Amino acid sequence: MATTAQDVRRIALSLPDSTEKPAWGMPTFRVGGKIFASLADDDTSIGVKCPKEERAELIAAEPEKFFVRPGHDDNYAWIRVRLAALRDTAELRSILADSWRQAAPKRLAAAHPELAAEPG
Repeated sequence: MATTAQDVRRIALSLPDSTEKPAWGMPTFRVGGKIFASLADDDTSIGVKCPKEERAELIAAEPEKFFVRPGHDDNYAWIRVRLAALRDTAELRSILADSWRQAAPKRLAAAHPELAAEPG
């Protein structure tokens, strides 16, 4: 079953201290005032935090799933994820939790070890 914008919203808002706030005409999800995810205006993809040095490897490994918008994402530590390419909501939750960890205040992230990155 394909993941949906409703899944994104439900999972993102289930993460500790997360809020939703519109920006650029799109829903964005924040923690500690920092955006950790944004839903595309057509509800088919999300933007999430991703260290720039990891983007090329992710895109090369799964180009049907991960992408960047040239000219828009070049200078930012973000990657785009096609919702239809995700295996299930567990994979979506893992991606959102990883992005949340990167944006969350260190003390908040440390208080939630259950959201720590899984090995592998």
